[in-house]
Amino acid sequence: MSEAAGMTENPGFGAMLASLLDYRALGVQELADRAGLTPDEVRAVLAGEAPGEGLLRRIAPALDFHTVDLFILAGLAVPDDMAPLDAAAGQWAPYIVMDAVHLPAAERRELLQLIRSLPRQERPSVFAAKWLASHDGPGGRVIRMLQYRNLSWTGMAKLLAVVTPTYLSAATYGVIGDGRAELTPRLVTDFAALLGIDARELAVLTGVRQGVAPPPPAVEVVDAAALLWEARRLSAAQAQHVSEVARSMRGESDTVYYINLPGS
Repeated sequence: MSEAAGMTENPGFGAMLASLLDYRALGVQELADRAGLTPDEVRAVLAGEAPGEGLLRRIAPALDFHTVDLFILAGLAVPDDMAPLDAAAGQWAPYIVMDAVHLPAAERRELLQLIRSLPRQERPSVFAAKWLASHDGPGGRVIRMLQYRNLSWTGMAKLLAVVTPTYLSAATYGVIGDGRAELTPRLVTDFAALLGIDARELAVLTGVRQGVAPPPPAVEVVDAAALLWEARRLSAAQAQHVSEVARSMRGESDTVYYINLPGS
């Protein structure tokens, strides 16, 4: 990964937030008004004060971010109510999305509606991602975001290969998460697409300089990010059911997944 342009140290949440506000040309007062905070509360975070849980829960929707992603960026432990319902559902989540992106847009919408229509089950246990990324730098935090989409390293490898140009071994995602490999502009763009985050904003948050602004993700990738996010609410049994529905919509005999499908 010699093309890496990312920094290796975490600049702190305040610095990341300041960079994002600067990129958006969003002022302190406007953010405070949107989040129901005082300007002084926002300024304190920008000056380096560690944000509390309540403040992050207010800032996230004001910035149109998933709250769990801001918790991870801020280095806070993710509360149970923000975690995927069932870690065991992660076995099926990549296949739901991989089969879905091979379907027409109308059928992808049907799958999304199916996921949202299923009743919410009781959480079977505290969510614990296997080999949770440990590094405090940008690579570790982005990999943790993917893990809180209920993706294992293997799930990341399979899903990113199908919906983006990134084709890496499962172990490489562990290396990135441990801070032993830098993020590249390509990785930031593709991770952002799957996370449903603007690639330029993720570049700002991670400190990875992108020489040329990436094009917007294909509609299949946008739908993939939405499906992956909504699948977090499923139990393992529900996820298996949705996966079977997605496969049947493709045709039971069609088990081929095309690499970088939206770019094919």
